[in-house]
Amino acid sequence: MTSQVATRLVEFVEALRAKGVNAGPSETIDAGEVVRVLGMENRELLREGLAAALVRRGGQRDVFDQTFDLYFPAGVGRPESAREAEDMDVTQLRELLLMALLDRDPRTLAQIAEIAVDTLGQVGQPGTDTAGWSAYQTIDRLQPQTLIAAAMAMQGGGSGQGGHGLGTQFTDRLARDEIRRGVDAFREMVQSEARRRSAELRGRSLVAKHAVRNSQDRVDFLTANRQQLEELRRQVQPLARVLATRLSARRRRRRRGAIDMRRTLRRAMGTGGVPMRPVYEKPRPSRPELVLLCDVSGSVAGFSNFTMLLVQALSAQFSKVRVFAFVNAMAEVTEIVRDGAVSGGADIEPRIRQEARITKWHTSSDYGEAFLDFREFFLEAVGPRTAVLILGDARNNNQNPRFDALHEIAMRSRRTYWLNPEHHTRWGLGDSEALAYSEIVPMYECANVDQLTHFVTRLLPV
Repeated sequence: MTSQVATRLVEFVEALRAKGVNAGPSETIDAGEVVRVLGMENRELLREGLAAALVRRGGQRDVFDQTFDLYFPAGVGRPESAREAEDMDVTQLRELLLMALLDRDPRTLAQIAEIAVDTLGQVGQPGTDTAGWSAYQTIDRLQPQTLIAAAMAMQGGGSGQGGHGLGTQFTDRLARDEIRRGVDAFREMVQSEARRRSAELRGRSLVAKHAVRNSQDRVDFLTANRQQLEELRRQVQPLARVLATRLSARRRRRRRGAIDMRRTLRRAMGTGGVPMRPVYEKPRPSRPELVLLCDVSGSVAGFSNFTMLLVQALSAQFSKVRVFAFVNAMAEVTEIVRDGAVSGGADIEPRIRQEARITKWHTSSDYGEAFLDFREFFLEAVGPRTAVLILGDARNNNQNPRFDALHEIAMRSRRTYWLNPEHHTRWGLGDSEALAYSEIVPMYECANVDQLTHFVTRLLPV
């Protein structure tokens, strides 16, 4: 392996690490061995070999593939297909794309993506700092999603009405789904080509930093779109199995109990006062109770939704789990969350809003009013064996924060923690009461799955 390839490989690993892929020196050495053994001739074989050496978690393969395409591109400069189709316009491109979707031909789709980016995606003035290629501009001008109906009409598919039998409707749906997958694959090809062309101008590290999506466990709850939140919900059960194993391991390590100082010092009299053999108290392996108080307003709802489902999936690790939701009124939603976890991570927010009384006279967050409700109606849920988790951004819309009610809840519980999905640099700004609340209970930043996992495995009482 030449020094140039070695340098490229190290830069590639550093870019992966910046996106949340835990690749250290040992993984980098393994990747170097992969390159030495497999060589650079077969690019797809090299891709799979490096993925085996560097990817350790689920949800990181997309990050790896996008970064790999930047650092080990299939070609450089303007593609041959773009040079051959220099005078092609949008109408001709759409016709070619329609035929490729009907033929299910990925190679032709890739060539059309190259031509489309070259023809429609250039932004900025050549030779300036703003020059590059835009996947968004390319897709916006080409409008590939509008070709689905035309493709269905050309291959004889209909709408499933007007005398079609059940079998024909099913076949039409399968065909439509396959064409839609082709459109999605084409979008990914356009994005990959735009990143490659831009990286040649702006530098691979800069494009990798800003144009490659974060790994799934680094997606911010507050900025995640609907598709990302749905993908996160699908990961609840696999993540819960991993976390349950870690919590069980922590519980086993604590079964010895604390050191009994009186009995240890008495035993030490036989060794000249040196406590050679400590004596442990009898362990009390009771599992704690868990109470969640969840803000389900606005963008915070995605974070609360995911965390409620995750905790419910971990319910076997606790003697009891009760879940409460609020906007400005507190309501118990334990049964709704349990049903959502049983159904495989369904979106429970619509049911909570429909079946639970979580608002009063307005629809804005009011933590103080919610804490007062909990103290008045549900305080019996908290006891000396209870850990309380509060989920929310602590933005109180300039209402009375009622620190006294939160203090009473915290004093009654065994432990109280506040998980805040906002980055800590925004705490205390605007209508945020995060800094004031954090003086009463410990507050932790949980902006993504990685930070939430760290809290559950390191700090959640077991």
